[in-house]
Amino acid sequence: MADEFVAPVELQARGVRLVPLRLEHEEGLRAAAADGELWKIRVTSVPEPRETRGYIEAALQMRRDGNRFAFAVLDAENGTVLGSSSYHDILPAVKRLEIGYTWYAARCQRTHVNTVAKLLLMRHAFETLGCHVVGWRTDNFNFASQRAIERLGAKKDGVIRGHGLRRDGTIRDTVMYSLRAGEWPEARAQLLYLLDRHG
Repeated sequence: MADEFVAPVELQARGVRLVPLRLEHEEGLRAAAADGELWKIRVTSVPEPRETRGYIEAALQMRRDGNRFAFAVLDAENGTVLGSSSYHDILPAVKRLEIGYTWYAARCQRTHVNTVAKLLLMRHAFETLGCHVVGWRTDNFNFASQRAIERLGAKKDGVIRGHGLRRDGTIRDTVMYSLRAGEWPEARAQLLYLLDRHG
């Protein structure tokens, strides 16, 4: 079970709070997705409004199955749901996991929110869970996501061709990235520098 390795935890810094995703987040998650009609973006997995509850239920089942632990990303001041991010493909035996299923309301994109959330998730993975490797994957046409992952300090491992289906039924190639524990201190310093520089 993921809970044996990734126990329920709340993480917070710089006005951003991550809490385990629950059914009570349904309305907030639906509103976040509606900000920008994110489900219309071909290269993401954001749920349509009517599918929000099913999206949460699927995430909770994956948590019970031990391969995903989803978080709601909140505004720490008022509790507004800003989006979601997850640990997934959790491999306790080799102390590896990936960070993904990440999306935010349009108003939060290109703000500090993603950087802070990733900093919290990476810090917890490396410094609390003792992970040797943290990974990311994204659609080969999701160039914004690739740039965001690279800004975190992750290294491109390669491309898995014909790896999955997009929501429109087309077959996608997946770009894989990772960061090793030995690279974390420098990546952490860079992320803190970027956050401090941009206020």
